[in-house]
Amino acid sequence: MRLILASSSPRRQEILSSLGILFDVVAPDIIEERLLCAPYDGAVVRIASEKVVSVKDIVGERVILAADTVVVMDDVALGKPTDMTDAERMLKLLSGREHSVITGLALYNDGRIFTAVESTKVWFCNMSDRDINFYLSTDEPIGKAGGYAIQGYGSLFIKKIEGCYFNVVGLPVFRLRMLFQKAGIDILDFMKRGNV
Repeated sequence: MRLILASSSPRRQEILSSLGILFDVVAPDIIEERLLCAPYDGAVVRIASEKVVSVKDIVGERVILAADTVVVMDDVALGKPTDMTDAERMLKLLSGREHSVITGLALYNDGRIFTAVESTKVWFCNMSDRDINFYLSTDEPIGKAGGYAIQGYGSLFIKKIEGCYFNVVGLPVFRLRMLFQKAGIDILDFMKRGNV
């Protein structure tokens, strides 16, 4: 069996691939920004569910997975930086402080959408101007919620996390497994033979 991933996120694709899960990508057609408002745990689940619905119209009765991740600091969502100036602004906000990464999951199976949410706390070290300039020079902040990637150079500036590491990357793996169980599916059925 092959899962339908309603996401064009390279990070989510990498995580699923690393688990040996067989999937096809169908990019959803929704405008996420119009749906993102507090409370954010509800918003990310709503966005993920809309992604599923958008893709279901294309693929029909298949098992469909969608996710949406937001970085939240002081009850304000930090999306993807619009440019390097915006990325610099975000890094200065995150420097020396704690924030939350919240991911909503939606899984379609047998006519129903099942949902879950995961939240992880992340603490940045105090970043010097040199740290910030270095990180901006890597171009890594572009295209990442909150302007950083924990799995890349961004790891140099993260003091600690509380919760799921994979959630910060973009797909909380254990929560995903629990969601599959909730939907009456064994996630192992989607894995390549030999990986199980």
